[in-house]
Amino acid sequence: MTTFQGTSGRKLSGGRLVKSKGKKKRELGRPAALTHVSKEERKKKVSVGGNNYKFKLYRAKTINVTDPKTGKTTPATIEDVVENSASKEFRRRDIITKGAILKTNKGNVKVTNRPGQEGFVNGIIIK
Repeated sequence: MTTFQGTSGRKLSGGRLVKSKGKKKRELGRPAALTHVSKEERKKKVSVGGNNYKFKLYRAKTINVTDPKTGKTTPATIEDVVENSASKEFRRRDIITKGAILKTNKGNVKVTNRPGQEGFVNGIIIK
């Protein structure tokens, strides 16, 4: 399933725009990775525009945790999703997005990056 990321056929006022062109392949999007907690990691290298690539993280088991007091970063094991402000359903399904709060073996951690687009999970310890 693809998503269209071009402009809609309407103005902000609700009036109709006359299309000067049709939909283009470059305006297609891909489905979200919906990274979730698992016992094994699964990622995929995806080619994107501009001769670049992304690593989509589909399953995550570890997180790089930064302690703001000491400034040191260490890996930790993800146990559960405590809260996800993006959606209540994401918390129920253990889906990790930016801003989600995770329970780890080092305490609660807030996710500071976008794991579905970067291929890893970074977070900062919260008290």
